[in-house]
Amino acid sequence: MKSFWRRLRYYGLGFGIGLIFVFFFFRNRGCSWLPENRVKNTFLGRVLVISEDNQRIFNQHRLTDSMIVSFLNDGSVSFGSSKKQGNPKVYKISKKLNGKGVELWFSLPEGAFISEVLWPKGSIQQFKNTTSGLGRMVHFPNVENFVFLKDNPVLNGQRRKLGVKDEEYIQLLMKKNSLIDFAQSNLEAEPFPEQLVLLPRQQGDTLKARTVWFKEHIEFYRFEEK
Repeated sequence: MKSFWRRLRYYGLGFGIGLIFVFFFFRNRGCSWLPENRVKNTFLGRVLVISEDNQRIFNQHRLTDSMIVSFLNDGSVSFGSSKKQGNPKVYKISKKLNGKGVELWFSLPEGAFISEVLWPKGSIQQFKNTTSGLGRMVHFPNVENFVFLKDNPVLNGQRRKLGVKDEEYIQLLMKKNSLIDFAQSNLEAEPFPEQLVLLPRQQGDTLKARTVWFKEHIEFYRFEEK
């Protein structure tokens, strides 16, 4: 009996040490059940977008795209200072860069595939979705295929006319230099928020497409033709 209790104590000690290692050393690389990591993984599963106004501020502070994404890898979520109710939700995430504490806001429009990265300004509780200008896409979901082209006669005809081959072609364009047109998007549309995506091409033209977030994919359902 003594041997059993001795083994149980050793097991409990080892289990406790393991929990400490997991929580303090690996909490940003695993344990998706932790509230902080659940929030970060939600953002990493979206397309991160930076508006023109915020891009100018980030440039002034010499914040690169990789630095911004790093907030979702090892930054700290401040739940008490975040906007956890309403639409959009906005989370404050902070970390140290070059020895200095920096905080950014990440918006979460309900039902949209984009998340806007913001330099803190004013009250986080009063933030509303950007409705003017353009937004540059700086991060995409880490999955093999996140684009879906709806199969219907109208869209198929547009694809042939515009030379749009397949989902892989669109995904490649998105990762090169894609933009969101905030003015032409409607993040409050029903039943799904609409995002107008701009896809500049090497031949000098720009594809404009209506898109929605559907079953973890960005669905392209119509191209805007001249």
